[in-house]
Amino acid sequence: MALSVILSLLLGSFSLAVASRNTTAGCAIIRPPRDGGIRYRGLTQEQIRSVQVLPVDYEIEYICRGNRVIVGPKVRKCLPDGTWTDLNQRSKCLLPCARVWTSLENGRVTVHPPGPAVEGTILHYSCLEGFILVGRNSTHCTKLGKWDSPKPVCHFDRHYTGKKKLYIGALFPMSGGWPGGQACLPAAQMALDLVNKRTDILPDYELELIYYDSMCDPGEATKLLYDLLYTEPIKIVLMPGCSSVSTLVAEAARMWNLIVLSYGSSSPALSNRQRFPTFFRTHPSATLHNPTRVQLFQKWKWTKIATIQQTTEVFTSMSPCSLLSLPLFLCSPLISFSLSLSFSQTLDDLEQRVKEAGIEISVRQSFLTDPAVAVKNLKRRWERKFLQRQDARIIVGLFYETEARKVFCEVYKEKLYGKKYVWFLIGWYADNWFKIKDPSINCTVEQMTEAVEGHVTTEIVMLNPETVRGASNLTSQEFLAQLMSKLGGKNPEETGGFQEAPLAYDAIWALALALNKTVGPLKAKGRRLEDFNYNNKDITAEIYRALNTSSFEGVSGHVVFDAQGSRMAWTLIEQLQGGSYKKIGYYDMTKGNLSWYGNDRWIGSGPPADQTVVIQKFRYLSQKLFVSVSVFAGLGILMGIICLTFNIYNSNVRYIQNSQPYLNNMTAVGCMMALAAVFPLGIDGLHVRNSQFPVVCQFRLWLLGLGFSLAYGSMFTKIWWVHTVFTKKDEKKDKRKHLEPWKLYATVGVLLVIDILSLMIWQIVDPLHITVEKFTKEAPKGDVDQLIEPLLQHCSSEKMNTWLGVVYGYKGLLLLLGIFLAYETKSVSTEKINDHRAVGMAIYNVSVLCMITAPVTMILSSKQDASFAFASLAIIFSVYITLVVLFVPKMRRLITRGEWQSDQQETMKTGSSTNNNDEEKSRQLERENKELQKIIQEKEERVSELRNQLSERQALRSRKRPTSSNQNHSSPSLPTPQNDPKSLLPPPGYPLPASDNHSLPPTFSNSSTLYQPDGKINRNNCHAGRLQLLYK
Repeated sequence: MALSVILSLLLGSFSLAVASRNTTAGCAIIRPPRDGGIRYRGLTQEQIRSVQVLPVDYEIEYICRGNRVIVGPKVRKCLPDGTWTDLNQRSKCLLPCARVWTSLENGRVTVHPPGPAVEGTILHYSCLEGFILVGRNSTHCTKLGKWDSPKPVCHFDRHYTGKKKLYIGALFPMSGGWPGGQACLPAAQMALDLVNKRTDILPDYELELIYYDSMCDPGEATKLLYDLLYTEPIKIVLMPGCSSVSTLVAEAARMWNLIVLSYGSSSPALSNRQRFPTFFRTHPSATLHNPTRVQLFQKWKWTKIATIQQTTEVFTSMSPCSLLSLPLFLCSPLISFSLSLSFSQTLDDLEQRVKEAGIEISVRQSFLTDPAVAVKNLKRRWERKFLQRQDARIIVGLFYETEARKVFCEVYKEKLYGKKYVWFLIGWYADNWFKIKDPSINCTVEQMTEAVEGHVTTEIVMLNPETVRGASNLTSQEFLAQLMSKLGGKNPEETGGFQEAPLAYDAIWALALALNKTVGPLKAKGRRLEDFNYNNKDITAEIYRALNTSSFEGVSGHVVFDAQGSRMAWTLIEQLQGGSYKKIGYYDMTKGNLSWYGNDRWIGSGPPADQTVVIQKFRYLSQKLFVSVSVFAGLGILMGIICLTFNIYNSNVRYIQNSQPYLNNMTAVGCMMALAAVFPLGIDGLHVRNSQFPVVCQFRLWLLGLGFSLAYGSMFTKIWWVHTVFTKKDEKKDKRKHLEPWKLYATVGVLLVIDILSLMIWQIVDPLHITVEKFTKEAPKGDVDQLIEPLLQHCSSEKMNTWLGVVYGYKGLLLLLGIFLAYETKSVSTEKINDHRAVGMAIYNVSVLCMITAPVTMILSSKQDASFAFASLAIIFSVYITLVVLFVPKMRRLITRGEWQSDQQETMKTGSSTNNNDEEKSRQLERENKELQKIIQEKEERVSELRNQLSERQALRSRKRPTSSNQNHSSPSLPTPQNDPKSLLPPPGYPLPASDNHSLPPTFSNSSTLYQPDGKINRNNCHAGRLQLLYK
């Protein structure tokens, strides 16, 4: 749909361009072949009918009706000159004939004209040496799609005494991305000549090589593989080269029961027995470098490495064919895509091996074409908006030679070289790769030489370094001499696949020895190698077992295959020293043996460390701050002791008794406990050992929790009792005005028990323990090769947040309730608790400080000084305010008024009777005050009624006067009548009114004035004569 829309827009814009320029650009629509049609890609039927000219580069595809096939160009493309491609070649839709006629077992088939077998195709048959043709030697495909004669067969000639031929189907890339066939094909032919001359190896057989040029292209290889499989003779083994081609051949070969033996494939993806069950290779896998790398990491005691890879070409384990279940003819282009992903399979294998060895890959970077960002990220990267140091020291690079120059130019710029860094590279670069001038980089040869100095390479040994004669009776040097002779004196560096030539040579020998090993077991089963066909699994299984157990000395070294069919070989280890590579050792993977020369050289005193040395350093509380705060806490405790002593000593003074001194004592003790909690709050690992730290945590929790319960709980109890008594209805108020101290103490006890139980449950279920918080590493000013990791100790438990939520929730509700009660009782006055206003003020301050301190200390928990200062100062301020507000006014009153022993003695003499009498008098006066207020209300209502009557009479008189004046106009007007004082007299039984400037006496305005200063109260003071009513 999207493609059709784009084409529609292109065609629309194209039509506009044609109209505006008045020119014809593009190609006219052409006719389809007979019995066929044309598929217009991306166009609908309506668009096809309306369009006459198609744009340049547009492609059309021929399709045929029924089972007919296209012969000739199937796709045509519009050229800029307005013509279609390949117009000189006609496309036809013809009926195909059966393909089974196009192959002949033990024979050859020649197709004329070349191409698919369709109408008019002629086939010519011939048999291989040692076979006789039975039937016609040619056949013709008719217009009906049928062959005009039966298929002939080739029968074995029993009288033939020569050697039987076994055919090997090979794909040698003579051109393309890796032209390895240029040297590998001559090497394979050298091996075949020697094998066929040997009388002890396959004496009754002759190996023959049928090969094509795959150009290292999976698409081309698909067509060639088709020809190899569907044309005679039958091939007993396939030998591809180049990883992309081998992947295609190996995945398809299992359908034909064919063994695949590759000489030039290093992709780790091929080491997969499930996908490639019949695949072997004499070229080791690219992952063979990894065991050597791990061995070197362990030798130099490195436990942390970094990787940077190029995301292009080979070495991946993804197969779109298997994932998408695609047929073979669609698989080749997708294989090319899958093999262009990255070195990921090699890196995956490395990750697995280093993990097993206890080595960490700390940094992973990749790039497509420009490695600048990836190299910078090896040193540092952005994380959560902060630039984090990566500290990559031991770096494994997986990239090709061209990209290697780009990488090390960036390495030079970022200073990722020198005595602190070691780079591991692939060893198959040219020896002077870093000196080659490359226009894609802006570094000089001197800079590149400086950057690459000291790096280590690992390279698979493809030529036996020892002078031994193997199965071919040739040493490696003799082999090279013969190969140079066969190449005709070509420059080895200009001949593709020269390094891999020993592998191709040994591949032929591995196959010959394996086939020779199968002759006996097959003969015992009544089978022969020449009986092989693509449906014979028994012969394939015997060849597989023989190859899997192969072990011989070749010109490339000892040849042996692992469980995945990959070659196990030696690895050469080299180091760049002074601008040239020096051999520093070999690693034999088969034996796990590291041969070390001991000539490795380093820029520093030895191999560098794999990471910056991290020094852990605990953060401790500032001792100056701790001492300062401790002094204030100690002074507060001293102040609490003074207040407690004062309160106990004067507990018999009436004024102190009316403030509930026992509750005040609890407040003072709670304040001192809270202040004592400041000391364990400041104690950390500097003062105690780790084993003792949980005890300090317990002291913090218990002292602060119980101190709060005592101090705040006693103040809360006072304010709660005042609110309970003076905000109830009158009848309930009278019942509860009698204060019972034990209830107050019980309330404080309940709050204290709740705290004790909650703290006990917390410590039993989830006890406090020490935890260590780690901070971002810091670089010291001096040695940059060290980092300091700050640590901070905390008191915590597994479900710390849950417990804190419960405690904070309970305490918070208590604080909010205390604020509410203090606000409700701010205007209440009572002698039973004469300091409740001071208590309310203290509750305000404590609540505000606690509600601010709790969340702030949680936020500042990672800053030990700030957290301690905020929490401890909040405790100190709360305690100081509480002690000053509660006790200083009492001290001042007793000192200034002298209410010391005199009141105390009087109180002791009179006992509790004085308090009881005062309470009785107070209740009596309140009742009388209410009765008088009711009387006043009744009098005021009566006065209101009389005023209404008086106003009605005056209105009646005013209506009568105008009438009398109309009757007698000459009579003088009467003076305005004055209010008769007698008319304003109250009715009988009411007292005389007072003058207007008198107001109600204060006796009735506020019942509290009924308490006389001298304490002598008489009911006569409430005489009715003092109820002054107002009249107008």
